[in-house]
Amino acid sequence: MHSLDLLLRVAPATVLLLLGGLLLRDGKGQRIVRAFGLLSLGLAGFLAGNTPYPELLLPAPVATWVGLLSGLAALFLWWFLLELFDDGFALGPREWAVSGAWLLLVLLDRGLLGARYAGIGLSWGLIAMALAMVAHVLWRLLRDREGDLVEERRRSRRWIAAAFSAALLADLGADILMGFSWKPAWFSMLQNAAIGAIALGLARLLLRADAQVLVHRLAERETAEPQAVRSQERENALLARIEQLMREQRPYRDPALDFASFVKLAGAPEPEVRRLVNHRLGARHFRSFLNAYRLEDAKAALADPARARDKLLAIALDAGFASLSSFNRCFKQAQGESPSAYRARQLPETAAEPDWELPKTRF
Repeated sequence: MHSLDLLLRVAPATVLLLLGGLLLRDGKGQRIVRAFGLLSLGLAGFLAGNTPYPELLLPAPVATWVGLLSGLAALFLWWFLLELFDDGFALGPREWAVSGAWLLLVLLDRGLLGARYAGIGLSWGLIAMALAMVAHVLWRLLRDREGDLVEERRRSRRWIAAAFSAALLADLGADILMGFSWKPAWFSMLQNAAIGAIALGLARLLLRADAQVLVHRLAERETAEPQAVRSQERENALLARIEQLMREQRPYRDPALDFASFVKLAGAPEPEVRRLVNHRLGARHFRSFLNAYRLEDAKAALADPARARDKLLAIALDAGFASLSSFNRCFKQAQGESPSAYRARQLPETAAEPDWELPKTRF
């Protein structure tokens, strides 16, 4: 059993660390790559210490750092899944606050800030936070799935979230039912095998073989058949119709517009609209597609002398943003400056309005 235990821990950890290293090498600067690198370290730390056999545990100095990585695995998983599902996601004040609280609890629970804090029930706080993270990810998954325009990611987001969430929930459930210091050998091995299956699934998605490298020749390009030509003409007509729709009717000004309603306006099958907006217009999510039009609308209003006295909130709402905060966030991410700074550059004679809203007071 010792050999099986080692195999179920070493093999998945090796695959995860290898994938993380390859992605860091080939995808420098991408947040999703950094998030996966941290996740691979956290899961490898969990695998290194998840054994029921005391004689297979790592020596004390190494075990301390491995235990810290293991404790951060759930946090890294939360970051990774948020990055995976949302191209525009960035850690904000709320995410940093949750992350800081998680790190503090892990350090205290592991006794790294003093042995007197260990074993005082802090693990229950970590369980509560982990359950909240799982719920948050699943909520984001259901909320954003319809508007995901990357078909492969849209299809895979269910099983990726389900697999990772199930693995985390199984661990939390075992802690609740069996206690934090006792788990049967079969359960630990089952956990490690599940992580191994997830690692192999990720490897299948990320590592693609190209048969042309082996045969050293490229297939000749076939002549386009009449059906392909007709398909291209149909796509061009749909593209022109969508561009006219966005220019004349401006449906993006409705903050409640969802993808299903947009497909009806476009008057074409949902897969065709999804593929065209993704491939031809370069949008990976319906929300980012709408926000691009909303930002252009807002920029025109901010540079218009006739609207120099308009409040930023009014401009944001007129363009289709649901709130001033979402408008400020999207504008700064796209333009590298705040709306008020942009207006001040376009209309130097206008006093800049702050990018925040005064709280409403009731009398």
